[in-house]
Amino acid sequence: MSNTSTGFAVALDEPADAPSTSPLANMEPAEADEYFGVQSTRAAHLPDPEPLLVNLTRSVLEVLAGARELDQLIRWVTQEVYETLLKRVVLAARARAATGRAVHRPRLTVLRTVVSEPVDGVVEAVVIVQTPVRVRSIAIRLEGLDSRWRASAISVL
Repeated sequence: MSNTSTGFAVALDEPADAPSTSPLANMEPAEADEYFGVQSTRAAHLPDPEPLLVNLTRSVLEVLAGARELDQLIRWVTQEVYETLLKRVVLAARARAATGRAVHRPRLTVLRTVVSEPVDGVVEAVVIVQTPVRVRSIAIRLEGLDSRWRASAISVL
């Protein structure tokens, strides 16, 4: 072993096919997935979900209206939710193009947020918003994953 100027030891004479001394090297693939996969987080270790619920509701409605890019939400939603929203965005864009409506940022007022916690680390909520045209409700399920809230289900009613 030789010592570099940065203080890290570098093995010069170790063969490339030498057995690894890493504790993860002997793990089965299923064990490694469990170790490195998405980890649940308890609610006590997460921030208050209500501001995220309100902002996520506003953002989802802006995405559906075409005023915001869907990619901006990827950090806060699961892959399944992202794919579902992507389908809705495409349909909404086609409908706007067919009717000749322009893209506009929706004006909305949050009337009420109803939050319940069925299990530790899971929040189910309904956010009721009023737009100039109608009142809508958005159902959102947040799960504590990897030390942050992520939406695992969103339904715009």
